[in-house]
Amino acid sequence: MINSSERLIKLEEKISGQSDVCSSGGPVFDFPESMKKGFVNFGIGLIVCHTGKFDFNLSGKCYAAQTGETVFIHEGSFFRITGQSENLEVSIIIYKVSPIRDVLGNMVYSVHLYSQMSPETHCVWNTGDEDDVAGYISLIGTEQPEQDDFFPVYEKRLLLLSLTYRLCSVFQKRFLSENSVGARRTEIFLRLIQLIDRYFMSERGVEFYADKLFLSPKYLSGLSKAVCGYTVQELVFKAIIRKSMAMLDSTNKTVQEISDEFNFPNPSSFGTFFKKQVGMSPQKYRERGE
Repeated sequence: MINSSERLIKLEEKISGQSDVCSSGGPVFDFPESMKKGFVNFGIGLIVCHTGKFDFNLSGKCYAAQTGETVFIHEGSFFRITGQSENLEVSIIIYKVSPIRDVLGNMVYSVHLYSQMSPETHCVWNTGDEDDVAGYISLIGTEQPEQDDFFPVYEKRLLLLSLTYRLCSVFQKRFLSENSVGARRTEIFLRLIQLIDRYFMSERGVEFYADKLFLSPKYLSGLSKAVCGYTVQELVFKAIIRKSMAMLDSTNKTVQEISDEFNFPNPSSFGTFFKKQVGMSPQKYRERGE
């Protein structure tokens, strides 16, 4: 079991190298040098303040956090610690979404949506989830397992996935309590993502999702494009491709069986669709690692 000073050193090494996951692995009593000097954040950044208080600069504006509050550091923003109390105790994590993108599915667009919301308005508050978020940071730890160490690798990915879903829940409670146009658009988009994750295996048409949300197909696709950069159709196609890739990689199902599960009229139709999206046929994709 390494102590807090050793964990702080490891955290500084990870942040300096912009690692995929930079975690304090539990409470520490100081900030890493990178945060004191200032850096441009390269992932989802969180600081849970257990005791004490600290001041920080986020994208040119000054803020303060105290016991029982969480600081959210938006990706691409400049962050620097400007002061701290002697009794400080914090848990820190910065992580990139890209390594868990395949398991997040379309929910990654929700994470991106939240991460782009105004840091001036939403960067520090008492979420009520501080203990749970700090618990995830402790479980995630300071070290990443070797890629060939199958079970620890997947355990770490699932912990990051769980933390990300918890953050989505925190953000949703915060932002959707507002009665603004932005909050309404966010709510519609999140409901769309949930519907796609539920029905993409059988429903590919924009009209189906628009009908479920009592909106016109044109309006819904325009909203989706504005929020995440993809139309409804493109989001559905991405979900189908992710799932079919997973089935080709991890099951012995034939292309015919996979085609049937996605309600394609025949394997040829599915093969044409898959090749257009991926650049190779389903069979070639399955054989690529052999």
